[in-house]
Amino acid sequence: MALSLSSSSILILFLITISLFPYSSKCNNNNFDDKNKNKMLIMKGMFVFGSSLVDNGNNNFINNSLAKANYLPYGLDFPLGPSGRFTNGKNVIDLIGEKLRLPFIPAFADPSTKGRRIVHGVSFASGGSGILDDTGSIAGNVISLRKQIRNFEKVTLPDLEGEIGCKGKKNLKDYLFVVGSGSNDYSFNYFLTGLNHKITLQDFTTNLTISLSHHLKKLYRLGGRKFVLMSINPIGCSPMVRTMVQHSTPTQNRNRNQNRCIQGLNIAAQLFNNHLKSLVDTMKPQMPGSALLYVNSYKIIRDIIRNPFQKGFKEASKPCCKVATLSEGGNGVLCKREGSVCGNRSNHVFFDGLHPTEAVNIQIANKAFASTLPTEVYPINIQQLLQLQTTY
Repeated sequence: MALSLSSSSILILFLITISLFPYSSKCNNNNFDDKNKNKMLIMKGMFVFGSSLVDNGNNNFINNSLAKANYLPYGLDFPLGPSGRFTNGKNVIDLIGEKLRLPFIPAFADPSTKGRRIVHGVSFASGGSGILDDTGSIAGNVISLRKQIRNFEKVTLPDLEGEIGCKGKKNLKDYLFVVGSGSNDYSFNYFLTGLNHKITLQDFTTNLTISLSHHLKKLYRLGGRKFVLMSINPIGCSPMVRTMVQHSTPTQNRNRNQNRCIQGLNIAAQLFNNHLKSLVDTMKPQMPGSALLYVNSYKIIRDIIRNPFQKGFKEASKPCCKVATLSEGGNGVLCKREGSVCGNRSNHVFFDGLHPTEAVNIQIANKAFASTLPTEVYPINIQQLLQLQTTY
């Protein structure tokens, strides 16, 4: 006997079928397994570019690089131990990532950074590098900002498209692009190489800012829409600089100068930071549909140094770790391998000769994410940035 189905029966069978085998577009949902879809708290990931302040371990995999933090006491308070982060625990990228409920962002140069590991972002940052291609030569082999962006474009971006099954720059609208570079262009280029005798600080800073703007436009053309620009820290207050000046100061004046910041370097940092903050406004018409914010880590750290006890710190001028001197095979910046370290890292501003402790990084991340002071974040904070709709 032939089986006949009414139109209503066919409709019911069709509804059952599509409920069992729902249509899915890997391109639309990007194959992410985040349980919390609250866009105010979660981004798909971060792509990070810059120097040692945001380096998650890229230099570990670079031959002939002198800027490495893959040994104790670095990572003393980090869950995975020494990882290449230039601090005792988490750096500012880790801490911002925690607020976004992201896993640790992997380093590009790590051979295991592929497949599912890249879907929440990648760090391309390299300790010792700068905005300018020739910055960082003193640190051996490092990855300049230009090369970092090229690695993103030529390697990670195609891999990401293959992993999520969707091509096109619209994939990147829910990623943060964090850029933290420029400090080394002053400390290890302009002032160290004698370039300051050939070009004025104003002209150097203008050229540096123009170079950075080109890099930002490149990331924009590749699909970046939400940008976080990190300021230069008060480099004139670092133990490295204070020690150098201390040794070049006549003995009778050393005690008087040992706790003073070097204003020449801080003036350079502030000049660049003013230009960087201006980029937030000037780049808007050149990058339509994008959103940029500036994090003034200079002010956040400077406020701590001026009033350490008020901010919960005790030591604002000396490094927490034993810094390796030139006679010990060091450079006056990095911790001595397996060297001594202070007992309470949380009350020190600096961990080594240049880089802040995790305790300071926590304050920077907290301010970047939620501060309502335009002197600390401009024009909005990261939490507000996540709510903005960007376009292509």
